[in-house]
Amino acid sequence: MNAPQRLILASTSIYRRELLGRLRLPFDTERPGTDETPLPDEAPEALARRLARAKAADVAARHPGAWVIGSDQVAECGGRALGKPGAHDAAKAQLASMSGQAVRFHTGLCVMRDGGPVFEAMDRTVVRLRVLGDEEIDRYLHAEQPYDCAGSFKSEGLGIALFEAIENRDPTALVGLPLIATATLLREAGFRLP
Repeated sequence: MNAPQRLILASTSIYRRELLGRLRLPFDTERPGTDETPLPDEAPEALARRLARAKAADVAARHPGAWVIGSDQVAECGGRALGKPGAHDAAKAQLASMSGQAVRFHTGLCVMRDGGPVFEAMDRTVVRLRVLGDEEIDRYLHAEQPYDCAGSFKSEGLGIALFEAIENRDPTALVGLPLIATATLLREAGFRLP
């Protein structure tokens, strides 16, 4: 099958853009207009799956014939979803609540074209955080300011120092775009990759 002509990442995240660039395929980026509000009683994994598909579908509808990648990540601790903190105080409270805990990251992935077909995957990563003191949390937050990251840390940066362990099958998933699954789905869609 010939490689499809156009690929769009339904995200303006610099983290996802950098990851997708590693696959050496030409692509554009576009912000989806997706409402990310969870549905009542929606489980974190279901939310990640629904939002990945909704983001891809939103952008695909505006670009007939283009393949679109949608991805969404939801962090979960103690059975509740953790959003992006947005500011220092919220990030501090979030990290304090996760101190010494296991945090699950559900990363939904969808590759689609308007009118079909649709290829989907789900990646799960468990991060075990060390017991963190208030001063450690403040030092970290001032150094990295991860206020746009679910879980209030950047695992690809200094945030790795907050961990005891990471359990996953794809180390890129925690950054927001699981490249093993992405490459698999793109191959299924007809893209030529090694």
